[in-house]
Amino acid sequence: MKNRSELREIAMQTLYQTYIYENSKLEYDIKTIIKELLEIDNEFVYGLVTGVLSNEKEIIRLANKYLVDWKIDRLSKVDKAIISIGIYELKYTDTPPLVAINEAIELSKKYSDEKVTSMINATLDKIYHEEVEDGR
Repeated sequence: MKNRSELREIAMQTLYQTYIYENSKLEYDIKTIIKELLEIDNEFVYGLVTGVLSNEKEIIRLANKYLVDWKIDRLSKVDKAIISIGIYELKYTDTPPLVAINEAIELSKKYSDEKVTSMINATLDKIYHEEVEDGR
């Protein structure tokens, strides 16, 4: 059984694949992609992926508002997936904010460079303090 950190990584990989399919205007099924990566259905992964995709406009708006000198579409698809999961968990789930931010940072350390990791950390921290903390 995989832990939540490993499942977030599967969610990130699933989102990455959906971005490629969408970019190529190909049809896809989220459950099929997850099953290829995980071999079993997993509600946590499915919930993260569908949550990000169904709240994509708001997630993009928040990312673009708080990214400094960047827009989310300029990020790599992997970085877009990582920051999108972080924003989704901060705004729409009961995941403790520190966990949501740290999990995104750990994924970024594994898949990105230091500058991107710092940017994701700063962006999620700003979103937490300016969009989430006040609303709790």
